Amino acid sequence: ATHDRFPLLGRARTPATYYNANRMLVIGVTGNIGSGKSSVCRILARLGATVLDADELAHETYNPHSEVWQELVAAFGTDILMPGEEIDRQKLGQAVFSDPAALARLNRIVHPAARRLAQERIADCRLQGARAVALEATLLIEAGWAKLVDRLWLVIAAESTAVRRLRESQGMDEHQVLARLKAQMPANEKMEYADDIIYNDGNLSQLKSQVTELWHKLQIA
Repeated sequence: ATHDRFPLLGRARTPATYYNANRMLVIGVTGNIGSGKSSVCRILARLGATVLDADELAHETYNPHSEVWQELVAAFGTDILMPGEEIDRQKLGQAVFSDPAALARLNRIVHPAARRLAQERIADCRLQGARAVALEATLLIEAGWAKLVDRLWLVIAAESTAVRRLRESQGMDEHQVLARLKAQMPANEKMEYADDIIYNDGNLSQLKSQVTELWHKLQIA
């Protein structure tokens, strides 16, 4: 169904059995911070998917003196630049994550350019004969990227699990993790848009079993 908050998201779903046809499948992998999206994509890569990371695509648009770079400097000032004129992503993050209006402004600048890049990379994969692409994107739903994918996988983990993971992997404290989670669309709202939900509070073996089962259900040759 089309939702008032995200009017561009409505799209017809295709039964998994359709993917027996000779075509490339695009799986969107989304979920909030600390849910384990990257772990899911690493498993998909081993199963044969080509992985595209939305964060990496966004960072490519930050190249010095590009259109996005110029807009970011105009919006947030030269304080976000490092000596070589590259954008200091840490400073940019600090400038926006505690300010919803600034974060929205950042997204309005970066998301369209990153989406175009994602479309180009997906088209390249199709030309190269890839059977499946996994597009990892935290804001896949919010940014209106759902129409780029054939199947939308949502990865969910408990708040306590996310806090533990990010404390161990990035040294973030509980307050930092909870602040970022609060700034993101709640997982229970994202469930309305998902084709498949992966619950990732267990170990890596359990996650691998879930991902492999979903992969085989898609019957990708």
